[in-house]
Amino acid sequence: MTSGTERRDIVVGIDPVRAGHLPLAWAADEAHRRRLALRLVVAVPPPPPHETRREGETPGHRARTQAGKDALRAAADWARARQPAVDVEAVLRSGFPAPVMAGLSQEAAMVVLGSRHLSRTEEFLSAGSLVVPVTAQARCPVVVVGDAEHSTQDPSHLVVGVDGSESSRAALALAFEEADLRHCALRAVAVWQPPVFSPHRSDTLFHAERRLLAETTAGWAGKYPDVRLTHEVLVGSPVETLAEAAEHALAVVVGRRGRGGYTGMRVGSVVHGLLHRARCPVITVPSPTG
Repeated sequence: MTSGTERRDIVVGIDPVRAGHLPLAWAADEAHRRRLALRLVVAVPPPPPHETRREGETPGHRARTQAGKDALRAAADWARARQPAVDVEAVLRSGFPAPVMAGLSQEAAMVVLGSRHLSRTEEFLSAGSLVVPVTAQARCPVVVVGDAEHSTQDPSHLVVGVDGSESSRAALALAFEEADLRHCALRAVAVWQPPVFSPHRSDTLFHAERRLLAETTAGWAGKYPDVRLTHEVLVGSPVETLAEAAEHALAVVVGRRGRGGYTGMRVGSVVHGLLHRARCPVITVPSPTG
């Protein structure tokens, strides 16, 4: 993590090809809530080898660069109109989008990305895929906004997945902070899958899961007295159960264990599944020691 003297902006990736305001709106509102600056980023990949010429920049690369500048200008105008009090900076970077955004995460408070809802095959084959590699490698929370926040349920609430791990404790800390900033409720959910073969009784294991959840969430009420907390253990598949629990939530918050490998494509199965299944913004929080 960065020291307190370094910049801690909300960084949002701008797609110059597929314009969309959902992730930008989320990022601008979050910057306003946290009183942070908003940094808009477009990464322009270098020309492929077959386009490279001795005279330097190719027409194709110039066109992509101009498209990036145009997208940043339009996005900055839109963000300033939405949140006039937020300091907005537009940055054009040279490089492939995934490593550029992952690198910026080292000096960001959050990275916000849009989701194209790619299939898993498209996700791994698409050169423009950002969600999985950035989520896997980021050193700060990553917010993936594929759908609008659901604010129709009263009271509005966030959902956080809790399993007792260090990463889920980090997710719980961020979830309380977010709920306090938003003046909304927080629903802490643990998911229990009955074991097929176990020497212990199922009801004993279930009660142990409930006890772990209660212990993990204990003590937070003193720090965030205004956040209404509920916690429950649900039975089923972690991905499907968490996605269903968050169906009407403002967002679902989950922890990410460890860091991605060389390709940056390794994320836990629950995180990966939620990125495809959840119909609300997904906030992934890295382990403090990841």
